[in-house]
Amino acid sequence: MATVTFDKATRRYEGAERPAVNALDLDVQDGEFLVLVGPSGCGKSTSLRMLAGLESVDEGRILIGDRDVTDVDPSARDIAMVFQTYALYPHMTVAANMGFALKIAGVSKEEIATRVADAAKILDLTDYLDRKPKALSGGQRQRVAMGRAIVRNPQVFCMDEPLSNLDAKLRVATRTQIASLQRRLGVTTLYVTHDQVEAMTMGDRVAVLKDGVLQQLASPRSMYDQPENVFVAGFIGSPAMNLFGVEATEGGSIQLGNFSMTMPRSAASAMTGSGVTVGVRPEDLRLVTADKGVPVTVELVEELGSDAFVHASVRGSEGTQVLVARVDPKSPPSKGEEVGLAPTEHVHWFDTATGARLSA
Repeated sequence: MATVTFDKATRRYEGAERPAVNALDLDVQDGEFLVLVGPSGCGKSTSLRMLAGLESVDEGRILIGDRDVTDVDPSARDIAMVFQTYALYPHMTVAANMGFALKIAGVSKEEIATRVADAAKILDLTDYLDRKPKALSGGQRQRVAMGRAIVRNPQVFCMDEPLSNLDAKLRVATRTQIASLQRRLGVTTLYVTHDQVEAMTMGDRVAVLKDGVLQQLASPRSMYDQPENVFVAGFIGSPAMNLFGVEATEGGSIQLGNFSMTMPRSAASAMTGSGVTVGVRPEDLRLVTADKGVPVTVELVEELGSDAFVHASVRGSEGTQVLVARVDPKSPPSKGEEVGLAPTEHVHWFDTATGARLSA
């Protein structure tokens, strides 16, 4: 096993206005499961491919352990890649697919059979070793792709959106299997996804990228509780954090509809102007009467059994400002009802000018 280090690694494509990955600094610990997450085009897959040697590094360097692999051939990096599309050979059996890389490497038939059998046992594929990929479900094919990586005993696993082709129910089950398997094997793993729920439930730490720039690297809980900027705050969490911009007085007082608040002194003193962005998670908004909170009109109620989420438009905003609140599923308000929403003490403060978190 090994650590992975991105040392100001940069990748530029000819004709692009900005780098696809811009001076990425990232340290992945030995045996860690690190998730790279962000919207399409943020540079997460490019970062993974740079590590695997499938994309060149224009500036900076990449290390696996103490070894600089920036210019090392992909085949010599001791990395196993799991792709979104499985990339299985349709004419080969499951066993042949899993052992193919070992065969090419000149490993003996006996050793290949042993490694394949061991991996199949771990992945619950023993009964499918003689089948062809077309006879497998999507989840089983993904497990075969995982098995092909496992048999190589690599230093690092690279997984590029491996669950994106699965249906919602199977994704939940498979992501649990992958996270459990990684912890069992203890192999350093970089996992790319655009799904922040996957990122939050699977990773030891999560790295959020935007436009090729690392926005924050932290544990899922730390990132949820203390996002470093407005982008991370709005991206991490489902439903997303409510964000709305207001003007603060010199004393740090703000007005949200009929609800007034005073900013913490540390946050008010860190502002670069008078504009502040207030962030409140859905679970930190409570229902009150319209005269005691932000007056809203209920547009939609999502009743999920154990939870209920109210989507409500702020009166006076012509429907452009919508707040989402988590409410008691046994007594949610009705569609069209006029109510008030008031923040609890768990409020996030961001500088409107810079987007950065204000200390609080």
